[in-house]
Amino acid sequence: MNLYAIKSIYIFEMSRTWRTLMQSIASPVISTSLYFVVFGAAIGSRIQEVNGVPYGSFIVPGLIMLSLLTESIGNASFGIYFPKFTGTIYEILSAPVTMVEVVIGFVGAAATKSMILGLIMLATSALFVPLKIAHPLLMILFLLLTSVSFSLFGFIIGIWADSFEKLQVIPMLIITPLVFLGGSFYSASMLPPFWQKLCLLNPVLYLVSGFRYSFYEIADVSIYVSLAAVFLFLSICITLVWLIFKTGYKLKK
Repeated sequence: MNLYAIKSIYIFEMSRTWRTLMQSIASPVISTSLYFVVFGAAIGSRIQEVNGVPYGSFIVPGLIMLSLLTESIGNASFGIYFPKFTGTIYEILSAPVTMVEVVIGFVGAAATKSMILGLIMLATSALFVPLKIAHPLLMILFLLLTSVSFSLFGFIIGIWADSFEKLQVIPMLIITPLVFLGGSFYSASMLPPFWQKLCLLNPVLYLVSGFRYSFYEIADVSIYVSLAAVFLFLSICITLVWLIFKTGYKLKK
């Protein structure tokens, strides 16, 4: 494996983050702060606690997961699509670099940026509400698995997209609604029985539930089911990437 190629792609992608700090870091943090202001004022005054946890603290895992999913997909999809758009992808294709190394470089950088953003948002949240992390290692594991899984998913979108509009279709029309309907700002147990069962069809519910368990040891589904769901999604994304390149797909504009 060409570690120098992976390192070069990784460093190049990470350097783009430092050049666009306002867009990459500051913007999501400001958005999170606004969520706290809006939801704290509009809903927090009416819902004091959820399962014994203050409402402001309860929504922290959901807010982090919302940003983690959208940023992982956005970073990875843009990272691989932009070289296709500008034509610089041919520099990578002409180099002695395999597709596995390309995937590791781009996805690794996108996942790293997402994890950094998640930790920054966690620190920002602590300024607004009291936080308790019951299982720090489990929290880091969920951050890592979710970042890698959805960065791979974003990489797939970036390969599929042939316009900037297509980069936004799935994140805006599918992922964001699933996150909002996946228990980010409420517990599924608060819903009527029919809607509770319907929520179980939402894959994001398992991510949010497992991540929230690492904080407060409360969850809508078993933590083992949540972990199994994350590993299943990761396996599906790895398989899809493998099939894309196995069928002879080339990274060309």
